[in-house]
Amino acid sequence: MTIRFYDFRSDTVTRPCAGMRAAMAAADVGDDVYGEDPTVAALEARVAGLMGKDAGLFLPSGTQSNLIALMSHCGRGDEFIAGQEAHCYKFEAGGAAVLGSIQPQPVENLPDGTMALGKIEAAIKSDDPHFATTRLLALENTIGGRVLPEDFVVAATGLARRHGLATHLDGARIFNAAVRSGRDAADLAAPFDTVSVCLSKGLGAPVGSVLTGSAKLIEKARRLRKMLGGGMRQAGILAAAGLYALDNNIARLAEDHIRAKRLAEGLAWFPALSVEMPQTNIIFMRVEKGLADRFAGHMAANGIRVSGRYGETRWVTHKDVGDEAIEAALGTVSGFFGA
Repeated sequence: MTIRFYDFRSDTVTRPCAGMRAAMAAADVGDDVYGEDPTVAALEARVAGLMGKDAGLFLPSGTQSNLIALMSHCGRGDEFIAGQEAHCYKFEAGGAAVLGSIQPQPVENLPDGTMALGKIEAAIKSDDPHFATTRLLALENTIGGRVLPEDFVVAATGLARRHGLATHLDGARIFNAAVRSGRDAADLAAPFDTVSVCLSKGLGAPVGSVLTGSAKLIEKARRLRKMLGGGMRQAGILAAAGLYALDNNIARLAEDHIRAKRLAEGLAWFPALSVEMPQTNIIFMRVEKGLADRFAGHMAANGIRVSGRYGETRWVTHKDVGDEAIEAALGTVSGFFGA
């Protein structure tokens, strides 16, 4: 019997649809390092406009986009503050420290993804030669699939400004946050000096992120992109996928959120599974101790791919897992428990 695989590991696993591939094939291109690729320029302007910023810079990945943002705001020996669960602190291989000589100052994330304002303020260093100079507060929205509360964002960025800090938003899934909250993405981006937007997660493009900010900062970021090897030549082929994604795949993120909720509710029906109800498209689930290895093996053997280990799992819905995938996943779980 042929097993059909359903991939819930991440929304990065999506593949370009026929319409996106056609847009890529038809893209008008030029050498972007020389600033001659019209499709890249159109994408950069489009994303900058959606974020309410002056300019944008097309980059190969969200990791490089965040790194260049940090390096644009901070120099050697400077410091940025971020949550302990933030992607730019925890999941980017220490690039800010290794490549930017920037010290990270992590602050504990609370269950809703926020940080205690008092702890953020306490982490800001005084002007003393013993300390790194705190330059930047970096937030993430969504973080772990949770939408940051508006009052927290306003208070945290206001605190940063009072202390002379710049602000950066890892908005890899900012459109998920916008769809979930019913707010415009530009409103979510407004309190921040720079915003990184990923095109290759829920939006379904194969490659790329766009860093947005002031024209002056983006010019600095462009030089850093070259330094870090992120300059690309006829990149309009990739940028065209991003433009197609923006035209076609933002509103449909609501479908991912609905499916994630339905999947979470189905998983929560089983007492051995502890499920965090999702706000957007990411579900965290813990399997009862003693069952974790067998459960993981059963899911994999039946074509259900999820990320995690030791009973801690993450399920992510996206455009390539439809209603059939949700039913298949729940049916496979039910089969494990003999329900």
